[in-house]
Amino acid sequence: MQFDDDARLDTSEVQDVRGRRIPGGRATVGGGLAGLLALLLGLFFGVGPDQLGLSTGNDEPVPTASSLAQVQQSCRTGEDANTRDDCRMVAVVNSVQDFWDEEFQRRGGTYSRSPTVFFSQRVGTACGAATSAVGPFYCPGDRKVYLDLGFFEELRTNFGADGGPFAQAYVVAHEYGHHVQDLMGTLGRSQDGRTGADSNAVRTELQADCYAGVWAHHATTTPDESTGRPLISSLTAADISDGLDAAAAVGDDRIQERLQGRVTPETWTHGSAEQRQAWFRQGYRTGDMARCDTFG
Repeated sequence: MQFDDDARLDTSEVQDVRGRRIPGGRATVGGGLAGLLALLLGLFFGVGPDQLGLSTGNDEPVPTASSLAQVQQSCRTGEDANTRDDCRMVAVVNSVQDFWDEEFQRRGGTYSRSPTVFFSQRVGTACGAATSAVGPFYCPGDRKVYLDLGFFEELRTNFGADGGPFAQAYVVAHEYGHHVQDLMGTLGRSQDGRTGADSNAVRTELQADCYAGVWAHHATTTPDESTGRPLISSLTAADISDGLDAAAAVGDDRIQERLQGRVTPETWTHGSAEQRQAWFRQGYRTGDMARCDTFG
């Protein structure tokens, strides 16, 4: 995955609170990929939220001058995105939101942009406090995506994904898929408390995977405002393979097999590796969000 070196990055879409400690409290499990590992521990081993050290909180992350300057000064162009992880995430956020803004307009709607918050160790959100252990997540309470960049090393070492820049982009695009669901009023369908291979929770996650694929289909054709050219200049078959590998690595069956040595579909919350890959492929192949009806 390569970015146009001359494109100007919009750092206003990222709030960098890395290095800021949230006082006191414990963390809650969020939505999307956020609570997957902690939720699985609870479902598989009978560990409750209190035993996992998880609770709610409402500390609001406030960017410090130094952390904001770190991104604003370092992440200016597509060339920076080609050399720095944090700048690459800024560029991915820009590309994803440029696409959804254009797509909503094409369909006669209005897309509301959602900031991504870079954090480390712990962060406060409208959905409660969270630690890095819960991974990237979307909070519908404040309509923000939360991301600890260290998760991507966890994805490779603990989840067995091959890694690569597009594996990271897939994760970000998946979380913005939840933002799209939130704007369209479908995100709430997952909040019925049911689990299982055919549950609304799984259907919601698979649709977010499909939406990530839809963005990927259009990533190299969506124009950037600063240049009129696509921010992402090239996306290869190897990049898509990295994204599919990441989708499979966080499939419920893969994680269950690793954690408990057996697969129990009745406790699934995100879908199998095969399902996640299939729905990402569906979005990538068609480029049509209407073909992402996992509830139909």
